[in-house]
Amino acid sequence: MPDDLDIGTPWQPSVEALRDACKTGARRVSDTDSFIDEVSEEVRKDKLFANLRRYGWIGVLAVLLLVGGAGYNEWRKASERGDAEALGDAILTALEREDRGDRANALGALEAPDGAAQAVIALLAAGEQSASDPGAAAGRLLSLSDDPSVPNVYRQIAVLKAVSIPGSGLELPERRERLEALVPGGGLVRLLAEEQLALLVLEEGDRDAALSRLQALRQDAEITLSLAQRVDQLIVALGGVPGEGAEGEGAIAPADAEE
Repeated sequence: MPDDLDIGTPWQPSVEALRDACKTGARRVSDTDSFIDEVSEEVRKDKLFANLRRYGWIGVLAVLLLVGGAGYNEWRKASERGDAEALGDAILTALEREDRGDRANALGALEAPDGAAQAVIALLAAGEQSASDPGAAAGRLLSLSDDPSVPNVYRQIAVLKAVSIPGSGLELPERRERLEALVPGGGLVRLLAEEQLALLVLEEGDRDAALSRLQALRQDAEITLSLAQRVDQLIVALGGVPGEGAEGEGAIAPADAEE
């Protein structure tokens, strides 16, 4: 038998056959992986749809609550704005009457939605009523000041207006008691109460004590410009010098001192 005759080995596959087998195996593995991925994706979809069918109503309800809450909030704001505008128009209509008594009656007949609005109406009505019936105006203001549903700032203003109405019929001790109750509150209310207390002392005939109170008020660090000017005028009218005993400039001498 010739040496160059290559009959090959019957059980050994050729290189091409091995390559084909590898490619076929790779395709089979790839097909298997794709099938597993598809099955897993379908399982996930089934679970998702099942969860949506079971819990989807919660999301729908949350959306409805959000939309409904936002709509209600806008409606409430629009309603409050409309009520405020209607009340303002009614107040202006009442104030357009020629007679002050008619204006007071018209204001008193208005219905307010809350304590703050009612306080504003009561203050306006008392201001119109003070000229014709100061006693009734003061009584209206004191009733307002004693109402716990009214915001405190309006109650304080009501007291200041009530005690300052001429001819209100309020006794001096009652006025002093109500004013002294405002002093611990601080701020502008305290300063105005101090001014009214000085006037009460002057009403009692104690000029020196009234002047001393006014001088102390004039030197208060929280005093406003308008109140300082008013106090200066009172001090000068009583024969004193504004800022007397205090350091600084701007003291105004009374007319008697200049002569």
